[in-house]
Amino acid sequence: MSTRNPNIAIYFHVHLVSDSTGETLVAMMKASTAQFRSATALEHLHALVRSEAQMTQTLETIAAKPGVVLYTLVNPERRAALQAFCRERNIPAISILDPTLSMLGRYLGAAMTDEVGAQRNLDDAYYSRIEALDYAMAHDDGQAVSGLADADIVLLGVSRTSKTPTCIYLANRGYKAGNIPLVPGAPLPVILDGMTKPFIVGLVASPDRIVQIRQQRLIGLKQDTQTDYIDQDRVRDEMKQARRMFTRKGYQVIDVTRKSIEETAAQIINLYNKSRPIEERRRGLRL
Repeated sequence: MSTRNPNIAIYFHVHLVSDSTGETLVAMMKASTAQFRSATALEHLHALVRSEAQMTQTLETIAAKPGVVLYTLVNPERRAALQAFCRERNIPAISILDPTLSMLGRYLGAAMTDEVGAQRNLDDAYYSRIEALDYAMAHDDGQAVSGLADADIVLLGVSRTSKTPTCIYLANRGYKAGNIPLVPGAPLPVILDGMTKPFIVGLVASPDRIVQIRQQRLIGLKQDTQTDYIDQDRVRDEMKQARRMFTRKGYQVIDVTRKSIEETAAQIINLYNKSRPIEERRRGLRL
């Protein structure tokens, strides 16, 4: 039975070995290690490992800083080399996609491709994401409001409700998203009322959280913190007015107080999909 003090932090090395960009490994590692609050992963990303020389260098690094190894390698020789190396040194190693690929292979009755980075081919979906990113930047923070008629999603919210990063995340999923800030005393653009395509979402948060974020922003900008921008009563009134307006116009509302950007975006996408006719959902299916 372990007697380790659970309050003592653990630092350990995690080697992420991929013959592609390694983004899948990074996401998996972060999602997994987040479940162990007392542990801190020291990340070593070995991306684009596509030659024997690169694999040799990777193995040398793992030997110098042993820990655990997560990998996605298509090439059978390099997979075998990494597996043998880790097995000889009792280093835990797992190919994170193998269980999923095996299950899909059995279900589909088909062999998988041996193409490296197959999910990142320069196909129509890839160019759609690039177009969506360009769109999000061009329609950020109330810019080019008339162009929002072509948006999939429009976000509204007071300052510091994470409108911009959420739009960027949505764009990376292929959704054309823009945002408009709610400024005290300034009405929303009238053109919004006539738009039928965009799915409009209002973002809200607790006044305390908004004040905290705004204070940190002003400190980072080395600006005066004695301003209405962070006045608790003024911020509370901003949020109250925003909620009333969202309700009056029938917009969907999401509270982002305790949500990550990813969680907020996922909820927006769920609401967006539910609002679309089934036929349109099929035509505009995004991966």
